[in-house]
Amino acid sequence: MSGSPGISVVICAYTEDRWADILAAVSSVRAQSRPALETLLVVDHHEALLDRLAREYKEVPDVRVLANAGPRGLSAGRNTGIAASRGEVVAFLDDDAVAEREWLAYFASAYADPAVMAVGGRTEPVWASGRRPAWFPEEFDWVVGCTYRGLPPGRARVRNVLGGNASFRRAAFDAAGGFATGIGRDGDRRPLGGEETELCIRLTRARPGAVLLIDDRAVVHHRVPAPRERFAYFRARTYAEGLSKALVARSVGAAKGLESERRYVTRVLPAGVARGLRDALLARPGGAARAGAIVTGVLTAASAYLLGTVRARRGAAAFAPGPVGGGGPGPGAGQAGVPGRGGGDG
Repeated sequence: MSGSPGISVVICAYTEDRWADILAAVSSVRAQSRPALETLLVVDHHEALLDRLAREYKEVPDVRVLANAGPRGLSAGRNTGIAASRGEVVAFLDDDAVAEREWLAYFASAYADPAVMAVGGRTEPVWASGRRPAWFPEEFDWVVGCTYRGLPPGRARVRNVLGGNASFRRAAFDAAGGFATGIGRDGDRRPLGGEETELCIRLTRARPGAVLLIDDRAVVHHRVPAPRERFAYFRARTYAEGLSKALVARSVGAAKGLESERRYVTRVLPAGVARGLRDALLARPGGAARAGAIVTGVLTAASAYLLGTVRARRGAAAFAPGPVGGGGPGPGAGQAGVPGRGGGDG
């Protein structure tokens, strides 16, 4: 590990309903072959969960429990973790995911190149029903927070990493600021996203030589609860994604904000429809349904994007990069029970 960067892992939590998942996520980080410098659990404006986690990890020196020091939502929670962290690299893991043993080792190896500013991994779905729904296309696994068909294999350069399995060099936040508040997840509200995309584009503008990678050997397994296996959630999430993309395009411009999406829509998704129709002709289960889901997902996201664009032009939606401090614990980012809370929804 000589010369290898110290890595802080941030896990954001917001509900006691995921208690067992949170404990499993922390355990997976503590079992890494390449140990994390620390694990920071950031609780999003939930006093009971904050207190319960503080008691659970009171005697565990490498786990710290913090209160979200900013507005409600995932972006501010991540920014709280960044500000409190001590590592040269900050990694993020969802509270309902577990990392394979070599996860941080693959991240660390990529940072041997000083130009690398961010590294993401591969996220595999763990379906509550035990298997992928026959109608659910792999091209839309991003709907459930997982790696989707169409991303490049191996270790490859990308426009942006996916936030639930990602890491950033601390210098990235020094250059570009933190995750934008007012975009992305806020507990159980509409499942917006896009905050990591917006940050990554902002980063490459601030540091034109920055390299962003994904390494599909850095694997985490993400739980997909039963409600998210349903078509109603699929439609809600694709609609929310369209709204999110409109916000991202407003921030960074449509040319960059939709750069990857154009290839996805014009090449990856038509191939998925063709596979679905072929499977239907071969009487394979779910082929026609998968093709229909792809078409529905595209039309739903596109309509939401158009609505979001109109709203953005009218100034009905706004967001801004959040503060992350100067590295290391600062005011409002201490141990559990020492919050520096902001107000309002993100």
